[in-house]
Amino acid sequence: MRLIFMGTPDFSVPVLEALVAAGHDIAAVYCQPPRPAGRGKKDRPSPVQIRAEALGLFVRYPVSLKSSDAQKEFAALNADLAVVVAYGLILPQAILDAPKNGCLNIHASLLPRWRGAAPIHRAIMAGDAETGVCIMQMEAGLDTGPVLLREATAIKPEETTGQLHDRLSEMGAGLIVSALAQLSNLVPVPQSDEGVTYAAKIDKSEARVDWSRSAAELDRLIRGLAPFPGAWTEMMGQRVKLLSSASALGQGTAGETLDDTLTVACGTGAVKLLRLQRAGKGAQDGETFLRGWPVPKGTQF
Repeated sequence: MRLIFMGTPDFSVPVLEALVAAGHDIAAVYCQPPRPAGRGKKDRPSPVQIRAEALGLFVRYPVSLKSSDAQKEFAALNADLAVVVAYGLILPQAILDAPKNGCLNIHASLLPRWRGAAPIHRAIMAGDAETGVCIMQMEAGLDTGPVLLREATAIKPEETTGQLHDRLSEMGAGLIVSALAQLSNLVPVPQSDEGVTYAAKIDKSEARVDWSRSAAELDRLIRGLAPFPGAWTEMMGQRVKLLSSASALGQGTAGETLDDTLTVACGTGAVKLLRLQRAGKGAQDGETFLRGWPVPKGTQF
């Protein structure tokens, strides 16, 4: 098929690669414009732009798709369909209507649960047993369109958002290739009005650890915010990101270490910190972290 691909971050890259490998004609790749990044704040192209250019594909990165010129350029591509995954811009109705078969979105949840910006984070933070990927026909509402295909997967007990992100990205890549191969035979299924939840964008204010909460809640928070933005706590006067954890046995004063191997008491229960990052340093597993900065039993976070 002649496709327009619309995506921006790392999550979108395996999907683009899968569509190219499946032999589809990519008329254009749309992504977010380069943004200032790094110490020098120089404009840095998105992961999708970098990969698309390496594949020799035509790339556009408009600031908006609301102008008539942008919409005419899009329509002139004469695409059979647009594939959208984590693009980052709202698509006006004129864009949704331009391809012959409309626009398909790859969404990283089992809709209608976790519509919105941060479905992977929210699924882990809420303690969901499973999540998945949906191929959805796009319409004007926020992730409200009918679903053509879905695939579920269990969330592993110690899985972080980063790890689940990578699994769902690969799942989405396989599922969209399958959907396109059988598109004429797929029946769109309207989403249920029951079970709707919204995955609000993660606010950095959510990331500070409140040790009075239960171990189960904090374990989900730490894993759900890893690697970005990263849950954090103050440890011996320094701010430290907590990037991986597991529930542990023990009870004590909330925020106090119960041993010298980073087992920390919570409001109820305890968590074992498995991966941490000090300000200005790289991420380290717990054992390596303690070799450089011992945290004795009884330390209060």
